[in-house]
Amino acid sequence: MSRRRLGYLLKHANLRLTQLTGPALEPFGIDGRELAVLHVLDEADPLSQQEAARRLRIDRTTMVALVDALEGKKLVSRRPHPDDRRKNMVELTTRGRDTLRDGGQAVEEAERAFLAKLPADDAVLLRELLDRLI
Repeated sequence: MSRRRLGYLLKHANLRLTQLTGPALEPFGIDGRELAVLHVLDEADPLSQQEAARRLRIDRTTMVALVDALEGKKLVSRRPHPDDRRKNMVELTTRGRDTLRDGGQAVEEAERAFLAKLPADDAVLLRELLDRLI
């Protein structure tokens, strides 16, 4: 049966999770991809756009669009790389750090709601197994 196929299950689990996380992020004016960029930038601030794209496994053009949007929302700032003016360094603004903190908490709550039907040990195991797969 197609409902038991892994692709189907992963796709529909992702759709359900997105139905919860999308609205959770709306008050912060960002989406899940933008939150991911904020997370990466927070891990190693400042970071070149190229390095952030590599860590997120997205192409350079997509990264430029994401950073443009976040810069327009005053969540990140760009400046030339000190050693290579062809590169841009991107860092979180104070507003970006606040958005990351608050948006991150909202997503954690949405994820808890998504996993609520599972026993706590199974929810932890699911995360571990998915992490191993990726």
